[in-house]
Amino acid sequence: MLKSAAYPPLDGLLDLACRDGVDIRPTLLRVLTDLYVQKPIHSAEEETQYVELALGLIGAVDVATRAAVAARLSSYRAAPEAVLRRLGVQVVRPMPPAKPPTPAPVDLAALFFTAATSERRLILTNLDFSAKPTAQPPAPASNEMIRRLETAALARKAQEFTRLLERALSVAPDIAARIVRDHSGEPIVLAAKALGMKAAVLQRILLFLNPVIGQSVERVYDLARLYEEITLATAARMLEIWRESGARRRPAHAPQLYDDAPGRARALSSPTPQRVTQPREAMVSRFRSGPR
Repeated sequence: MLKSAAYPPLDGLLDLACRDGVDIRPTLLRVLTDLYVQKPIHSAEEETQYVELALGLIGAVDVATRAAVAARLSSYRAAPEAVLRRLGVQVVRPMPPAKPPTPAPVDLAALFFTAATSERRLILTNLDFSAKPTAQPPAPASNEMIRRLETAALARKAQEFTRLLERALSVAPDIAARIVRDHSGEPIVLAAKALGMKAAVLQRILLFLNPVIGQSVERVYDLARLYEEITLATAARMLEIWRESGARRRPAHAPQLYDDAPGRARALSSPTPQRVTQPREAMVSRFRSGPR
């Protein structure tokens, strides 16, 4: 869970687009609602975020999704009135079935990677409330593994960094690749938290590993703040989700030691970085000597 909920306003949610030809809005509304009702008490800012997201999504989803969300909120004592009013106007309540259908499993890992930054922050705010009671925090990575990860990042060897991260987190190769090539940066912050990486090491990795992130000082600082705000429980829960997602999609016939290096190399191809207005050496010095 985030220690702070001071996030930027959620602009343009009504124009939320389909991504990769698949409309994620129905699934996103269901998941955000499920996470919301699992937390018994919300701050005013958390409730405002959920209301803004829900009201923006309700008008863009199908009747079945609105009905499912309405049923989910109806049993939640602190359900926001604005959302209930919107659902009350648009929902057509079906006759209750003799036996409730089993909901289809949601790949929360894929949903998180597809979501926008503001949506990811809301997911993280509620994520540790869905953690299993018996879940154990991950063991921190060895100093040697952290050193090797940082060395690969500073040398901009994304493929080598991905292989090391896959081994350090015990996740599937495609999950490790998505963490590394994500241009928003939240996945690599969660991975660093789960590995017990020091904040200064993460900042150097952010500057050099992904040129889209490294060219923006503001973005690097924002991710550094996120690293301080998220808890180890949140990072552990997301790591658990990544591992479960990879296990579900792992082919039964794949050799245990199969290494698809060419495939990962294609997946990690990054756009040509734009010209950086501030020298990278000055950015690194700023992180080492100045406040985050």
